[in-house]
Amino acid sequence: MVTIAERPHSALRSWLGVSVITASLFTFVTTELMPVGLLTPISTSLKIEVGIAGLMVTLYGVSAGLGVPFIVAWTRHVNRRVLLSTLLAILALGNLITAISPNFPLVLTTRLIMGFANGVFWAIGVGMAMRLVPDRYASRASAVALSGISIATVVGIPLGTFLESLSDWRTTFLIWSGLSAVVFVLVATIVPSLPSDNAVSVREVFSLPVKNVRLRLVATAVALYVLGHFGAYTFIRPFAEDNTSASAAFISILLVVYGVSGAAGNFVAGYTVNKNLRATFITACVGILAALLLLLTIGHTKLGLILSVILWGLSFGGANLSQINLTLGAAPDKFEAAMSINTLGYNTSIALGALFGGLFADNFGVESAVWFGVALTALSLVITLGTRKRTASPVVDEALATTGS
Repeated sequence: MVTIAERPHSALRSWLGVSVITASLFTFVTTELMPVGLLTPISTSLKIEVGIAGLMVTLYGVSAGLGVPFIVAWTRHVNRRVLLSTLLAILALGNLITAISPNFPLVLTTRLIMGFANGVFWAIGVGMAMRLVPDRYASRASAVALSGISIATVVGIPLGTFLESLSDWRTTFLIWSGLSAVVFVLVATIVPSLPSDNAVSVREVFSLPVKNVRLRLVATAVALYVLGHFGAYTFIRPFAEDNTSASAAFISILLVVYGVSGAAGNFVAGYTVNKNLRATFITACVGILAALLLLLTIGHTKLGLILSVILWGLSFGGANLSQINLTLGAAPDKFEAAMSINTLGYNTSIALGALFGGLFADNFGVESAVWFGVALTALSLVITLGTRKRTASPVVDEALATTGS
């Protein structure tokens, strides 16, 4: 478990550091998912199928998931501020190369390398935020850092789509390269030195789910609903264009609606997870399942599409907060190891979800990607319902209480 002692930093610098890490998470999340809103123009520009363009999400997720246990272990003696600065430099350079890339193979290669940086950030980022503040504020710091996900979905991804409508997709990635560089400077100048104090070996990471049955069940349920979600969500733009003749401006609005709903779901779950974590996760999965079914039945009109996306965002926001707490609750004494497992499973599922969704979309139509999402989310729900309810540890209860406050 992460032990967070009183730090000799001023309160202002500590919370500025947490804010900078939140900005880092925002930058990583938007970089990872930006292609979701840009699939159509990217595929048209590079003369590839839309499902092939979805590999930009797939390969990014593969490297983020599969590489994290090894890279975190290999860098276990590296100061975490130095490591995060390096990751952001890779992100800035990668976005720049993507923006000027003349062909799709170079784009994929670049995204593969950027994915490694993304995975390492997820393993160390929340822990860094918690270490910057005194013990009593640690879980609040983690909640602030994780709010970067909501900000990315509300502002970042829709903004990228809007910028593309004003110029082109290359300009969007060029702007994000500049943003990554700015955050790099902020991390290097504001975040204090953070020597590694919770390093884990590769063997410890991979042995944890083998020994810990509870973590293994949580990881399986999370992997399945993430597979289903991203199998469908990656192709929300083609779905909207095919079924409602949606314009780029409407897609931007739709993604903003989704992002705001996700932030609301995250906020509501901040209270309900403290009352019943398992029930919150189950309710969220039911909501995702219902939203996908609504998308298939009433998503052929713009109003139906918006209503479906509102429920989808609310549910996914709640599921995201729940799955992080479920993961840490399953192994509270192995913080970085548990987060490495979470990162591995979550990002690999993003990759595979985008891959399988693309295969379904290209071969059977975009709606089949949504049916893929329905099937995988339902399976996650079945596994969760079949898992015996367990009591969260006191450490997790305390963290959830703070998050919900």
